[in-house]
Amino acid sequence: MFRNQYDSDVSVWSPQGRIYQIEYAMEAVKQGSATVGIKTKTHVVLVALKRASSELSAHQKKIVPIDDHLGISIAGLAADARILSRFMRNECLNNKYAYDSPMPVSRLVTLLGSKSQIPTQRYGRRPFGVGLLVAGYDDLGPHLYQTCPSANYYECKSMAIGARSQSARTYLEKHLSEFPTSSLDDAIKHALRALRDTLPNEIELTTKNCSLGIVGQDLPFTIFDDEKIKPYLDAIEGDARGNSGPDDRPGPGDDDDHGRPTSEARVNVLAESMEH
Repeated sequence: MFRNQYDSDVSVWSPQGRIYQIEYAMEAVKQGSATVGIKTKTHVVLVALKRASSELSAHQKKIVPIDDHLGISIAGLAADARILSRFMRNECLNNKYAYDSPMPVSRLVTLLGSKSQIPTQRYGRRPFGVGLLVAGYDDLGPHLYQTCPSANYYECKSMAIGARSQSARTYLEKHLSEFPTSSLDDAIKHALRALRDTLPNEIELTTKNCSLGIVGQDLPFTIFDDEKIKPYLDAIEGDARGNSGPDDRPGPGDDDDHGRPTSEARVNVLAESMEH
């Protein structure tokens, strides 16, 4: 990307019919930390990489709760994500007040697309430089959406966005047929393996740079950070990168070797504790 006479404002089109401001915003998403989403018949799993600006600072959170049945993960400018997340929370609260029911996920994403389109067509504004993976569960079941700075949005079976996300999408395409019938435990493993493929070989997923969000049937949106995510990372520790799968030989951290409870059991215990 480089500056030219057509990229000074979002309302200026180039002779080729391009809007460079939108392309710059989409480039910001491509350079953001990677995030992966997987949808099964009963749950949606989000995993995201967290970045730290220096060794002296904490890692920035990339998974944001919106409502009990809804959450997002972000790739791009976190400041823009805060604006959109506040908008989504307000819409969920207004719907709860007016109809006494949770906001349908598809309706919220439609409103989000409309809001994202406003700064792409008004003079003096700029597009939101952030891409979102929206995970939710409503009366129609689980949902996973991807939103773009161009105001486009797509319902997905699985998706990865952010830096080096092509490696994760290659993994997701390879195992796509397995996701609808996967258990929650397998879906989490698939998501973490796909996210790990976005990292250089010398870097591993750790409790510091990884975050997990789950929502689904009888399970409110729940985020696992720091030590809470360690059991899930241990479960994929022995898997090879790029070609690992549920049929591969279990690694040294798998539940079969050490008798640890499955992810479903751990999540159910957490959900019960939240109810009380």
